[in-house]
Amino acid sequence: MRRALLAITGLAASTAALVVFKGSPGATQVAQNLPTAQPVNPTAPGADPSADPAAPGTDPAGEVATPSKTADAPVSPKPGKTTARPSGTKTTTKAPSTPRTTKAPQPTTRRVTGNGFDNEYGYVQVQIVVSGNRIVEAVALSLPSGGESDIHSGDVRDRYDGSGGEVVQKQNANLNTVSGATETSNSYKQSLRSAIEQAF
Repeated sequence: MRRALLAITGLAASTAALVVFKGSPGATQVAQNLPTAQPVNPTAPGADPSADPAAPGTDPAGEVATPSKTADAPVSPKPGKTTARPSGTKTTTKAPSTPRTTKAPQPTTRRVTGNGFDNEYGYVQVQIVVSGNRIVEAVALSLPSGGESDIHSGDVRDRYDGSGGEVVQKQNANLNTVSGATETSNSYKQSLRSAIEQAF
């Protein structure tokens, strides 16, 4: 009876050991997948593998090798290029141009001749010199002459003509009549008025 019990116990133990050995997938897979000649890592455990040029994962030329991707590591997507597209309207900034200043027109000097007028003593015609919108000079081109007319015409010329005469002072044909030369004065005013009308 004792022998039978020992035999059963031994059989059960050997069966259990066999089942444990055969049923362990890690043991069988490791035994089957081991290569025949495995290189031995000469570095001690805990040592920096980058210090050894022959260590796996390092490049002998001194460059650090790219770490291998593992199946568990998430793969980050490649960053896409984001190009800001301009809107449909183009805006170009122009350098501010210097404002044009309008210069006042330079006064142009011109001579304007009035119509001639006859009176009982002779022929009278006047010319004015205009600069811009101003009379700057008056000249009698023709006055009665001969006898006393020379004297009266001289008086008219002295009173009205020149750059300092009454025509320039008053800037119109409303002149004072020269005493003793009424007809010549009136003819002078008429010719002067026609010249001013042409000029302005």
